[in-house]
Amino acid sequence: MPLVVGMVVVGLVIAIAAVVVVREAGRLAKEPPPALFDLEEAYEWVVEHVPDDVAATLTPDDVRRILDLQVEFFKRKGVSGNGSSGQPAGSVVIGDAETVDYIIERATATGDAYLPEQVHAVLETQLSYLRAIGAIGPSAGPDEPPG
Repeated sequence: MPLVVGMVVVGLVIAIAAVVVVREAGRLAKEPPPALFDLEEAYEWVVEHVPDDVAATLTPDDVRRILDLQVEFFKRKGVSGNGSSGQPAGSVVIGDAETVDYIIERATATGDAYLPEQVHAVLETQLSYLRAIGAIGPSAGPDEPPG
């Protein structure tokens, strides 16, 4: 009798596990998990894909510094977080020029000097990385509401 009860319990556990796995597989098929930004992966991708004319003027350390300053800027604006902090209320809109100005200003203050063209190229390359991993879609048109 204990053997039969044990087999029934094991059968129930396997059945419950199968139902959960099938349900989650169906949910993920309909709604894939969000793309996760990995700074190290982004850095490697940007270094590999930055335009040659810019790559000739920046070291990999320069690219890392620009990306780190961009993340710093996003954190200050409330766009970036580790998932444990609250989301900003409403939409957060950050312009390219504002980001570039911040990076140039902060880099200059710490002894690194970059041209706006260099920073733009790194940021544009990073945007292409974010599009490639599905983290962002195309830009909204002028008549489209953000969000």
